Amino acid sequence: MCRRFRAGTREDRMSEIWDPFGTLHRALWIGGAQWAGKSTVARILAHRHGLTAYHYDYHDARGHQDRRIARRVALGQPTEDPDPETVWVHTTAEDMAAETLAGFPVRFTWALDDLRALSSGRPILAEGWGLRPELVAPLLDTPRRMVVMVPTEEFRSHQLATLPRAGAMGGRFSDPDRAQANRIGRDRLVGEDAAHRAAVLGIRVLRVDGSRDAESIADDVADHFAPFLAPAASA
Repeated sequence: MCRRFRAGTREDRMSEIWDPFGTLHRALWIGGAQWAGKSTVARILAHRHGLTAYHYDYHDARGHQDRRIARRVALGQPTEDPDPETVWVHTTAEDMAAETLAGFPVRFTWALDDLRALSSGRPILAEGWGLRPELVAPLLDTPRRMVVMVPTEEFRSHQLATLPRAGAMGGRFSDPDRAQANRIGRDRLVGEDAAHRAAVLGIRVLRVDGSRDAESIADDVADHFAPFLAPAASA
């Protein structure tokens, strides 16, 4: 039997998370896979409902670099980023996915520090693939505060074919086709793992197949978050 979200354990879970301003426990969350439209939906909802949007990927790639280096120093590891050939070519999608999943808990603590520092008269909406359902769940008083967005294989292929940044690797490799295949495979495995974990926890999974535009998907997510949102601003 799948273990569902248990509202009765809310106080036990939440008491373990340091949240001096109550920001984390009032937040809304969009997790899931790469290229599912999470950032776009978050921006739409932020403008409609006056939310404060936190984009995990932006902070993870930029603002957390100093903490990443400091952690390597503390662990006695090299401070330089790993060799791109080792990361993307001389590996497998399965190994990349396993390494990514293993690293998310530490990276999540850095995101929580960012979010603790935010204060807003409206809800804070945090989005990003590192906001994993199993990590966010202990913060939730109800699973309705989170949604997990995952693209279908068809939509993922469409994104790669039509959106230049979706297929950009940002470097030169000895075997660019293998590097790209590894990245695509990693993203698929990490996304499906998020969907599976969300389903076990009773968190809604939204499959994005490209049949609807971002505004329509944002409508769906807004309906899911409706108990926590102010009415949409007039156009």
